[in-house]
Amino acid sequence: MIRAFDTFSLPLLRWLDAEDAHRLAIQGLKLLPPVRPRPDDGKLAVRAFGLNFPNPVGMAAGFDKNGEVPDALLRLGFGFVEIGSVTPRPQIGNPRPRLFRLERDEAVINRMGFNNDGADMVLRRLAGRAHLGGIVGVNVGANKDSADRVADYVRLIETFATVASYFTVNISSPNTPGLRNLQQASQLDDLLAKVIEARDRVREKSGDTPVLLKIAPDLSLAELDDVVHVARSRGVDGMIVSNTTLARPTTLREQARAVEQGGLSGRPLFRLSTRMVAETFVRVEGAFPLVGVGGIDSGGAALTKIRAGASLIQLYSSLVYKGIGLVESIKADLASTLLRTGRDQLSEIVGADAAAITAEDWPR
Repeated sequence: MIRAFDTFSLPLLRWLDAEDAHRLAIQGLKLLPPVRPRPDDGKLAVRAFGLNFPNPVGMAAGFDKNGEVPDALLRLGFGFVEIGSVTPRPQIGNPRPRLFRLERDEAVINRMGFNNDGADMVLRRLAGRAHLGGIVGVNVGANKDSADRVADYVRLIETFATVASYFTVNISSPNTPGLRNLQQASQLDDLLAKVIEARDRVREKSGDTPVLLKIAPDLSLAELDDVVHVARSRGVDGMIVSNTTLARPTTLREQARAVEQGGLSGRPLFRLSTRMVAETFVRVEGAFPLVGVGGIDSGGAALTKIRAGASLIQLYSSLVYKGIGLVESIKADLASTLLRTGRDQLSEIVGADAAAITAEDWPR
C-alpha cells in the first residue's frame, strides 16, 4: 500500500506548488483506510520521557499543524506524531508563497509563520481521537501579535494537558519575529518555570505530561550552555534538536531559491543539526533524552543521529523527496544494524559517537 501511495503521489505532489502539495497530502491521508500497521520489531522499542514508543521514528511538527491526520500517520508506521505548532488563537501566518523546494539539494525553505486553526479547533480534533491511543505530542507556540507570549504557552499547556502525550515548547522557529529571543537564559528560565508550573497544576486531571524544549541549530555553544543549564535546572523532560536553520551553506546548488527568507531544512541541515545533537548530549549528561531532527533521509542518517545522542528521531522534509516508504526503510535498517552487531536495544548505542563528533571541525 505504501509503495503504491508513493508511486502515485510523489510525481503529482512534486508537480504542484509546495504548499498546495502539502494540503493535498493531508487530504489524501484522510482517505487512508483504517488498516492496522504491521507490528514493529521489538528491538526498536524505546522508553523515553516516561512513554513507551513502538519505534523511534516520529513525524516532526509542521506537517500536521492542525491535528487532522495523526492516526493515519501512525498507521503508516511512525512510532509517534507531533502536531502543531498550535497557537492560542487561529493565525493565518505569513503571506504566500512561503514554502519552497530546493530540489537539487533535497531541501526545503519555509516561512510559514505558525499558520494554524487555533487551540479550540485542534483540541476538538484531538479529543475526538483520544480513545485511539498512540503517542501524539503537541507542539505549542505563541501568537505573533501576543502581548504576553509566556502566557500563551501557559494557556496551551492547560488547554491540551488531557489530550497530549507530551508537549514541545517551540521557541526556535525563525518565522515569528522575536520568538528566538526566548532562548536567552533569563527569558527561558521564566518561560520554563511557568510552563512546568502549569503542567504540574493540571497534573491531577491529566497525569504527568512530559515537557520537551525545541531549540534552534543556530545557537552558539555559549548559548547552548545556558539553554541546557536552564532546561536541567527547571526539570524539563527532554529536548528536541533542532529546528530549521537561518544559515545557507555555500554548498547549496539551488542558489536562486536559497535567497528566500525562512528556515532551511532537509539534507543540508544534517551535519549542523547532528553536531548540535552531540553538543547537547554531552552537556545534558544523561539528565534527559534527546530527539534528533534535521536532514534524516536514510537508515544510515538515522543511525548517525542516534549515535550522536538522539534516543528518538523525527522526519519531515525528506519525505517530500523520498516518500512515506522512507519510514519503513529506516526502521528496517535500524533493526538490521542491531541484529548485525548483536545488540538488543537502540539505547545501547545512543551517544556512542557524541564525544568524537564534538571534536570534529565545525560544519560549514
